[in-house]
Amino acid sequence: MPISTAAPPAISFQNVKKTYRGGQLKALDGVTFDIPCGEFFGLLGPNGAGKTTLISVLAGLARATEGRVRVMGHDVVDDYAAARKALGVVPQELVFDPFFSVRETLRIQSGYFGVKNNDVWIDELLTNLGLADKAHANMRQLSGGMKRRVLVAQALVHRPPVIVLDEPTAGVDVELRQTLWQFIARLNKEGHTVLLTTHYLEEAEALCHRIGMLKSGRIVALDRTSQLLARTHSTMLRFKTDAALPPDIAARARVTGRIVQVTAQDAAEVETTLAALRQQGVPVEDLEIGRADLEDVFLEIMKGGQP
Repeated sequence: MPISTAAPPAISFQNVKKTYRGGQLKALDGVTFDIPCGEFFGLLGPNGAGKTTLISVLAGLARATEGRVRVMGHDVVDDYAAARKALGVVPQELVFDPFFSVRETLRIQSGYFGVKNNDVWIDELLTNLGLADKAHANMRQLSGGMKRRVLVAQALVHRPPVIVLDEPTAGVDVELRQTLWQFIARLNKEGHTVLLTTHYLEEAEALCHRIGMLKSGRIVALDRTSQLLARTHSTMLRFKTDAALPPDIAARARVTGRIVQVTAQDAAEVETTLAALRQQGVPVEDLEIGRADLEDVFLEIMKGGQP
């Protein structure tokens, strides 16, 4: 379904501030942006940037010190009942009631929103999230990954037009990630608006129409994903090695275990980098040369520079 800009935004943040300790600690510092209906929006930032605080304000779990937040046109403070009903939130933490089965949990969650006779949709959720064979299992019997699937089902059980996913794939297996994203992508195509926070930037790059980046409670970048990627013209060298890198290359490299990623501005710098590695006797395996990705853009912006 195409993104709607004619209707009121699905989510609207207007000059949202959140302070603690009598104003000494600013968790959110004037956050302003809208998410139109039907958009798949990514909210990125390092730990402590304010992402979860912003979502807590959106969900009514915290109250903004200043500013206004609306969901489908409903103010989250003045019209909180309608705002809550329009929202489905998948939290980071595993929160569950140990006394009920999976199906009972979803029926109870339906009741919170006044939804009756919801078994057809519950069955669809169980099937699409790989929980059909766990429908009658007690929540205490489930693994962490299965509990997270139930959290997703709980957030969707009342068919909210706006879905908020706060680190939904943290610590879960590849199968759940694939299952979850296929289902959420389908709901997005059907018109649901999705707000995602994640530290898996490849997920954001693949899924999100637009991305906002938070740093110290402020939005420091906000654009279409393609435009953010176009802001860097760097070439990325990726290779594996067990040897120490020359100091000048190490200073601009990102190293994860044996995997090294080094940016280069043009073909001449690529040749210079490879020549320096050969000269220092650094063995290189599985060399790849490609474009910089969203992770590179993110790190550059978080450093305070402009890619």
